[in-house]
Amino acid sequence: MGRRPSTMLKELTRLRNRFGEGAAGRKQDLLDGLAVAGLDNPRQVERLHELLCFMRAHPDDAALLDQVVKMLEGFDSRADLRRHRSRLADTGIAGTRIHYEFYHGMATWLTECWPDRLGIDWQVRGSGAGIEKILPLLGIFSETPALDEQGFSVREWIDRMKGPGETDAAFVVRRIARLKMDGFAREMFYEDLAVPMIVEPGPGGPSRTRAWLRVGPPHFQSHPLRRGRPDLEEELRRASPEMKFPGPKTAEKILHLCREALVTRSRDLDAFAFAEVRDVRLAHCGDGLTIALVGMAPDRRLMFETVYGYLLLRNGVPIGYGVISALFRSVEVAFNVFDTFRGVEAGYLFGRLLTVLRRQFKARTFTLFPYQLGGEGNDEGLASGAWWFYQKLGFRPRDEDLLELMNVELTRMRKSPGHRSSRATLKRLATENVYYDMGAPRQDVIGQLPFGGIGTHITAYLSHRFGSRRDRAPVICGREAARMLGVRDMTRFTEGEKLAWGRWAPLVLILPGLETWSRKEKSDLAGVIRAKGGRRESDFTLKFDAHTKLRRALLRLGAKEI
Repeated sequence: MGRRPSTMLKELTRLRNRFGEGAAGRKQDLLDGLAVAGLDNPRQVERLHELLCFMRAHPDDAALLDQVVKMLEGFDSRADLRRHRSRLADTGIAGTRIHYEFYHGMATWLTECWPDRLGIDWQVRGSGAGIEKILPLLGIFSETPALDEQGFSVREWIDRMKGPGETDAAFVVRRIARLKMDGFAREMFYEDLAVPMIVEPGPGGPSRTRAWLRVGPPHFQSHPLRRGRPDLEEELRRASPEMKFPGPKTAEKILHLCREALVTRSRDLDAFAFAEVRDVRLAHCGDGLTIALVGMAPDRRLMFETVYGYLLLRNGVPIGYGVISALFRSVEVAFNVFDTFRGVEAGYLFGRLLTVLRRQFKARTFTLFPYQLGGEGNDEGLASGAWWFYQKLGFRPRDEDLLELMNVELTRMRKSPGHRSSRATLKRLATENVYYDMGAPRQDVIGQLPFGGIGTHITAYLSHRFGSRRDRAPVICGREAARMLGVRDMTRFTEGEKLAWGRWAPLVLILPGLETWSRKEKSDLAGVIRAKGGRRESDFTLKFDAHTKLRRALLRLGAKEI
């Protein structure tokens, strides 16, 4: 083409969001040139990579998509990528390293998938301090004479203890997995070690370069991407796509993609790390948008709220993720679009997500917590003006002082259209949840529910009755709760249902007014509890929300003073 690679890259960047009117052909010509041209610096290499990922998610036509996929498949073999490999670490690009202090769940998954590529980052200062404290636990008693007397460094000890062909990180993760403790204790134990790790590049990932899943035929973009804000009231009235449950193999692939999408961006999410493969579902929203909803394993579920992680896919490419919690026909939402895909369609994506959640959980109220708005140290959210993004969609605080501050700012904006809220004002606004109500506002919604007060009553009951022997409570209280609710046979309960029953049993015994409930109402409560440990946690939410007396009793208990 006779043009410098940097010039072609700039032109391709300008064309990123243009579709139709010959844009596909111009993009194709530029890609043909950039496929063989070397780029001068790592920023340019990363920019080309991000443009390719964007165009895979938003292809103009089949020919362009084929070219994009071909370039991504061979991206790690580019000479400029290899030349700048060290400076492209932690970008998630195929062929580059990833450094991160992974939490226990994700470290375990990485050990299962790529045990030969996971290592301890000994270059980080203090990387072995935590491991040094537990060295005797990583060995067996027969090794204590050497551990007591030999002056090897932590790194030398791990090198001596690990098996042939086993990496130091894989050894540590596997040994901790064999220690006798429950999952929560093991997770806390591991994360207290603060072990920084490295994932070396290699075939099969993890990378963002080839992160893709076939979820349907490709959708080709022929019109400009949506930039405006949706009318949320109208959007929520739209028909929502039905959630479909894929087969086990596809569900496993979705979970792999969810975890890979976060690992390659140095992020983590319990809903993905501790997922229930039987509780993975897809909503195909049209225009190439798919929302994957991922439930948690029964032992990782919260006492009350139902928690799901989600991954946003455009033509099978991960473009965003988040987590939601649902109860009382309300849903709390955390919403994140990955950097590469920001600047367009955020409002549309958020609206489609809420529409799916409304149908799934029969929600009438949605809420966002302060961190999502730029509070609690989220400087990126403050800088982006996240609070006003959601305010313009219709979200409002319930706090009277914050409502007054919002109205003061709105008056200033009307008088001076160029006015922007100061950082101090945004921090103040982002100190409380904001809400979107379909209908009259309610107080019994997530963000205002007295879960802490309910938990305090449970603690008081367990302390009075069991004290330090409270570990006996699930069994003893479980038998008593079964008698109260008319459950005669628990032998057919699944392990998850038994776990949920033990967790809820102390609460059942202190529910106010339970003795006046009808036999059916008690039986329905038993069904609610079993659903908490069942295959799909969303069943719990629907059963719970339908049980009026249970909801009222919990609110009474939470408001009651001890």
